[in-house]
Amino acid sequence: MPIPGTPSRTQLVDHLVRTRIAGDVATPRENNLSHYRRLANGDRNFWFGLELGDRWADEQDVLAVMAERVGVNDDPEYRYGQDTIDPELTVDALERMAARLRKAAEGRQRVLFATGHPGGLLDVHRATAAALRAAGCEIVVIPDGLQTDEGYVMQFADVAVLEHGATLWHTHSGEPMRAVLHGLERAGRPLPDLVVADHGWAGYAGQHGVDSVGYADCNDPALFVAECEGTLQAVVPLDDHVVSPRHYDPVTAYLLTAAGLE
Repeated sequence: MPIPGTPSRTQLVDHLVRTRIAGDVATPRENNLSHYRRLANGDRNFWFGLELGDRWADEQDVLAVMAERVGVNDDPEYRYGQDTIDPELTVDALERMAARLRKAAEGRQRVLFATGHPGGLLDVHRATAAALRAAGCEIVVIPDGLQTDEGYVMQFADVAVLEHGATLWHTHSGEPMRAVLHGLERAGRPLPDLVVADHGWAGYAGQHGVDSVGYADCNDPALFVAECEGTLQAVVPLDDHVVSPRHYDPVTAYLLTAAGLE
């Protein structure tokens, strides 16, 4: 059953484990290691709009970051079976994100929301945008007519998304965020003070020099290595597509309360 109101830290940790947003998550270990290897091997599909150079060419270094910041098993010989996200690390990262949201609210900053995982996280972003608008922030409206090779860059419920074939599209690419930021520049409009996003939307924004916070799964290491380098300000580890998007409601409530937005 949903948690009424805002959960305590203990209640949220229990909820994360029960719904498999954290704890024993659905992503298998072999998938995690494959993605860490592909990032280390320079596969840009796994760089999420970032420029990592050769700084992460050793997959063991990537695994070490993921063990520290996400809570996956740190044993390189553990190659098959269940992997994990530490729910305490999830809540710690939510509190870091909340601190940046509080700063945005206090400064009435311009904030852009975007998601490459609309099936799971669209409403998390929508609710956060609504709370920041109520606090006096400007929620950035993206320019019209933007597109990438994958589809059209649209905005629904204050959240930028990729649309393809009349469907909201799952994407890891940083190209949609590139289209938005360059579109703003071409129009002579200021860039956001803050981007709240996930996948390549968050990665490209941080690489472009915009403060960026976001969410990432345990098989998506790029944003965590970017956080490690200081390119992103906060990255929350969680399973980004569990069986019901309503399972994220307590996560959003905890975040907004911690940010002073509830």
